[in-house]
Amino acid sequence: MRQVTIVGAGKIGEVIADFLVSSGDYAVTVVDREAKTLARLAQALPSANLRQCDVANPDQLDAMLADQHALINACPFDLSETLARTAVAARVHYLDLTEDVGSARTIRALADGAQTALVPQCGLAPGFISIAAYDLARRFDELHDVHMRVGALPKFPSNGLKYNLTWSTDGLINEYLNPCEAIVGGARKEMPALEELEHFSLDGDDYEAFNTSGGLGTLCDTLQGRVRNLNYRTVRYPGHRDVMKLLLHDLRLGERRALLKEILESSIPVTMQDVVLVFVNVSGLRDGLLMQETFARKIYSRQIGGRRRSAIQVTTASAICAVLDLLMAGVLPQQGFVRQEDISLADFLDNRFGRHYVTDGKEPHTAASGGLRQTP
Repeated sequence: MRQVTIVGAGKIGEVIADFLVSSGDYAVTVVDREAKTLARLAQALPSANLRQCDVANPDQLDAMLADQHALINACPFDLSETLARTAVAARVHYLDLTEDVGSARTIRALADGAQTALVPQCGLAPGFISIAAYDLARRFDELHDVHMRVGALPKFPSNGLKYNLTWSTDGLINEYLNPCEAIVGGARKEMPALEELEHFSLDGDDYEAFNTSGGLGTLCDTLQGRVRNLNYRTVRYPGHRDVMKLLLHDLRLGERRALLKEILESSIPVTMQDVVLVFVNVSGLRDGLLMQETFARKIYSRQIGGRRRSAIQVTTASAICAVLDLLMAGVLPQQGFVRQEDISLADFLDNRFGRHYVTDGKEPHTAASGGLRQTP
């Protein structure tokens, strides 16, 4: 039994714990500072070891990491540096879901000389989207464009935002406000969030996409000097971006994040009826020919182990659990910084957790030309 500590028992942490406990191969300890959160989890996962402590206090957490194999950080991004430092000091592997670019850079620096592996950004985006994009990119002799699009959307939008909360509200606000990395014309740049709006259709449904922060993970570093254009955009239903610009910029709620979080969480309900859209489009030269390849996938909420899990819970939790499995199996480097693009797409999808990205036993759609239709 591998000993694993999960820090954070929220929407995603609960499902990570469920997946690992249900596998029968992990002894799971879940740590959170909120007693009521742990009480709720105790009913769902009676076999998990639940501990209450202030996770921002390294001294309290350090004592719990003795004899552990890994620490999984399922907390908001502002705790990433503290938890990564604690993991390095305790000599346990570290994995997280952070979309925050600054946190990921700090963790990369901490990995220098570490005796264990540090694997940040193990979720959906950043995370799986980088694995899928790099798998396509490495098939080309010369890369031209790598476009990555991801959205977690309600199946039944019913408000002006055409959106329901499915993810960390802090993380959502962070993505909508922070600068966005990209490569444009071969040069690395920072682009403003919510800009470069595009509209497209996929499988008969209309969407919009726009710049958000963090989704590229480390791909700018990996592909710099090898690609002409590289970008990541978040997918929403048409009209969402304009409402968010009104809130964040015109009403200046972007300068009052705590108030914006309170407004969103008191007004926009959570939904378990959602769909995750993953779309990667890569073009370039292969054997002298200009080619394009596309990876497209829609993942829906579903019943797992008798419980309804949202699509964002399934994709995020299964991604980090798959990476943990591969790390424990020795497939990934056992020390230092590990990028998502170091993970083979074939290994990921063949993993028992990674298979959640394959619906009804079918392989993800990979085609010589994409199913994306741009509209003006």
